[in-house]
Amino acid sequence: MTIWNLGSINIDHFYRLPHLPAPGETLAADSYSMGLGGKGANQSVAAARAGARVYHIGGVGPEGWALERLQGFGVDCRHVERCTEAGGHAIINVDQAGENAIVLFAGANRAFGFAGVEAALQRAVPGDTLLLQNEAAHQAQAAELARAKGMRVIYSAAPFDVEAVRAVLPHITLLALNAVEAAQLSQALGVELDRLLVPQVLVTRGGDGAEWRDLATGETVRQAAFSVDVVDTTGAGDTFAGYFAAARDAGQPPAEALRLASAAAALKVTRAGTADAIPARAEVEAFLKTRA
Repeated sequence: MTIWNLGSINIDHFYRLPHLPAPGETLAADSYSMGLGGKGANQSVAAARAGARVYHIGGVGPEGWALERLQGFGVDCRHVERCTEAGGHAIINVDQAGENAIVLFAGANRAFGFAGVEAALQRAVPGDTLLLQNEAAHQAQAAELARAKGMRVIYSAAPFDVEAVRAVLPHITLLALNAVEAAQLSQALGVELDRLLVPQVLVTRGGDGAEWRDLATGETVRQAAFSVDVVDTTGAGDTFAGYFAAARDAGQPPAEALRLASAAAALKVTRAGTADAIPARAEVEAFLKTRA
């Protein structure tokens, strides 16, 4: 089948620091680099590197190289609108332990029109997958349209915004969250995850692994995290989501999809960067052979 990803495209600015800045503190960076990022672009790259056919939907500013990088990873970008608004970008501070703090500017990711989204999804067929994250425009409208067409809709509730989640919940197949977002959502809605009105939930817990739940049947599948030396956690969740979506799109059962996605995320955190650091399928499979 095909994955259609309505998502952000960012230019990431990385600063390696001795530690994350405290309020009012000024720090000199140990190093600086720039690369392709954004939760949407990261997930598109991950899904494509996992072997899926991926079409990205969204907006970019005048900076054309971001599209070239996406296309270089095998992502079809014909449905990305060029906007006059500045392109989205992120300031990413990474400490010596690999933890990060990120500031986002949405820019073109919120400036493109719905007409292009609608035109793209007209080409989708039942059984295709729509990926969504909370960094781009028109999420709820796209989710509603996709479900009406019989598509699988996977929504990553990040960056967390309870109103954005409320808007898409009636139309999604799988809600993906990390442990912090899961707690925030339960508190904001006053309901446990198991009582949400969505078919499936995927929760990633960093070093504590991940779990997938079918809320209709109660089936739960858990996957332990792989132990690796952490360099940079930026983009690990997106790597997991893109690989998981690609595996499910290819018909793999949840347990296999979780194992593949966990291995891909483990490899990602051993490398600095975001989209450029996402491993290829062959690398992930080779890694899994060493962990059999």
